[in-house]
Order: sequence, then C-alpha cells, then structure tokens
Amino acid sequence: MPKRFRLTRRFQAAMTEDGYRRLKSFAAEAGLDEGEALSFLFENFTSVVDHDNLAHRLRLFNAELDDRKR
Repeated sequence: MPKRFRLTRRFQAAMTEDGYRRLKSFAAEAGLDEGEALSFLFENFTSVVDHDNLAHRLRLFNAELDDRKR
C-alpha cells in the first residue's frame, strides 16, 4: 500500500533567483507544486544525484558563496 502524501513540515527557506526559477521549472514539468517537487527531490536524493558531480558542484558553490552574498 502506498504511503499517504502529507506535507507535515513547513519551513522558511532562502533561495537564489536562479535556484527558485529551476525549482519552478522542474515542478511545472513534473506537474507538481514547489513543495511537492522539493519533497520528491529530497525523498529520492540518492537516486537523482550524481555523487561525483555533486561534490564538485558543492565545492564550486562554497567557493563562490561569500561573493554571492554581497
């Protein structure tokens, strides 16, 4: 029997404009709202992420983070 889909947590999240546009685009393509899209991505994180690419992208993001905050 499938699990019932309940949104039990709500939280404030700050996102970049680029990140939010990608989230909205992904959600629209998948026929989901933004909260459902985030739930899908995090529930299936290990199967939708290339771990080698993730480590590289995370290093790049962290290296640019201070400059992006200004």
